[in-house]
Amino acid sequence: MNTARILLVILAALLLPRGSEAQSGRILVMPFENVRRDAKLHWIGEAAALLLADDLSARGLAAIRRAERVRAFEQLQLPESAVLSRATVIKIGELVGASEIIVGNVTLEGADLVVEAHSIRIDVGRLQPDVRERGPLGEVVAIFSRVAVRFAAGGRAGQAPAERPPLEAFENYVKGLMAGSAAAKATFLEAAVKAHPGYDRAHLALWTVRASQGDHEAALVSARAVKADSPLAQRAAFHAAVSLLELERFDEAYGEFKRLSEGGDKWFAAAAFNNLGIVQLRRGGTPQAGMPTYFLTKAADADPADGDVLFNLGYAYVRDRSYGGAIYWLREAVRRNPADAEAHYVLAAALAAGGSHVEAAREKELARQLSSEYAELERRAAAEKLPVPRGLERVREDPALRESMGPDRALVSTAQREQQNLASFHLDRARRLFEREEDREAITEL
Repeated sequence: MNTARILLVILAALLLPRGSEAQSGRILVMPFENVRRDAKLHWIGEAAALLLADDLSARGLAAIRRAERVRAFEQLQLPESAVLSRATVIKIGELVGASEIIVGNVTLEGADLVVEAHSIRIDVGRLQPDVRERGPLGEVVAIFSRVAVRFAAGGRAGQAPAERPPLEAFENYVKGLMAGSAAAKATFLEAAVKAHPGYDRAHLALWTVRASQGDHEAALVSARAVKADSPLAQRAAFHAAVSLLELERFDEAYGEFKRLSEGGDKWFAAAAFNNLGIVQLRRGGTPQAGMPTYFLTKAADADPADGDVLFNLGYAYVRDRSYGGAIYWLREAVRRNPADAEAHYVLAAALAAGGSHVEAAREKELARQLSSEYAELERRAAAEKLPVPRGLERVREDPALRESMGPDRALVSTAQREQQNLASFHLDRARRLFEREEDREAITEL
């Protein structure tokens, strides 16, 4: 085998897609378009995304949660109800790390709901054939279950989601997610749990609304309404612990997060360790119960790609006046997210305290340019007579929604795909040269 043939074999092997990656591809289901703007179908588009994602997940496929989709919309500054071009849909898919996107539309024909859907394979740039289903509007759950079966060819056969709530409760739940104001969200979600008291997902959505309003007592009640044997019990316990933290019931929050850190996957453990560090930061850690940096280091070990964890660890070191450790972790945080103004600000304080005044001035200027809050941070720090003000720590509210799933990850994956496409082009050109027995030119191309 000559040199050109050897290089062709090696490069072709490197560029082959790996089977495990294809099987673990994440699927983003977008809200379906209400083409005719039919008032009866106002909530069906969002319901379509929820029902399909649930069904696909139940069949063993990696469907992306609504919370990730919503965050991607926020990062791209898109209204959730916007009608999007295919290019924008693909950009959202890249942002959440999807390899496949399901899109579609819903219409009414007489009394029937008509659903048309298709998938876009981002990884191979291919539009898949359409799927079409129809049935009475009151059978919306069954209709989308049939759609999911047709998309889930690679999933586990015969699997289905847990029992659905009554349609009235489900409709109110979806409308609660879609509502524009916190008050309207709460009204719909309360109607959902009134219609079906065992609707755990609605209780957790209501927790999110109450927490956003700063009503942590009511949020705690919502989280604790989830049944202990529910598949969502662990998430509910995490939310309840966050409420306890915000209510400054630190001993209870510490105990809950400690328990939660000992079970589940590493991402869940990382979120619990992050919040344990914050409990200790707010109430004052001790060597016996654990210093903030101890728990935050464990969080960083479990999820080293999470920029918020890295920020918290660096911030905790600054609060502890351990500036060497602070500089290391804050540099990691700004490397992951160069637009993180608070990380630049805290890094500047650590560098200044460590004697690196030129670099500190540069970081301060970056913080000033990135955020209008810079002057307020300086004022608070001076008032508290601290290098940085209290209260900058970042509480993890959703254990499954990691900062490392953000835009920087999408940029990396896009760049990698572009590099692979370029390498594939040169490999294909070299293969043609080799077949014409132009070995020298083939080697140059490789």
